[in-house]
Amino acid sequence: MKKLLLVGLFLVASFSLLAFTRYYSEMDTGKKEVQSLIESAYINGAFNKLDTKSMKAGFHADFAIFSAKGEEIKKYPIATWIEGIEKRKAKDDFDPGKYKWEHNFASIDVTCGSASAKAKLSKERQAGLHGLSFFA
Repeated sequence: MKKLLLVGLFLVASFSLLAFTRYYSEMDTGKKEVQSLIESAYINGAFNKLDTKSMKAGFHADFAIFSAKGEEIKKYPIATWIEGIEKRKAKDDFDPGKYKWEHNFASIDVTCGSASAKAKLSKERQAGLHGLSFFA
């Protein structure tokens, strides 16, 4: 009876460990996918490579940045952002090095089809923590 109980406990512990291992493996996969999307559409799309095709693929068409100016809220739609990048790239004096940023991720959290990430972008004499939220 004692052996049967020990075998039963061992099986329960093994299946629990397997379930948690699979759960954390899926979370890591989700984090890697979110990181890849942010690097492609945001960091390399909007900045380092100015890859507007990746921005279009990675951002929803209705995406916009909202910013406060006093009591007023300003809206900056993704289409306007992309258009501005294309105009800058077309200028004769365009300097792509001006838009290069180093980055590292402070955190990426994935839960049930949504994600939240914090990425620190920095370049000489400028740095900022960018908070990003993604919903699938």
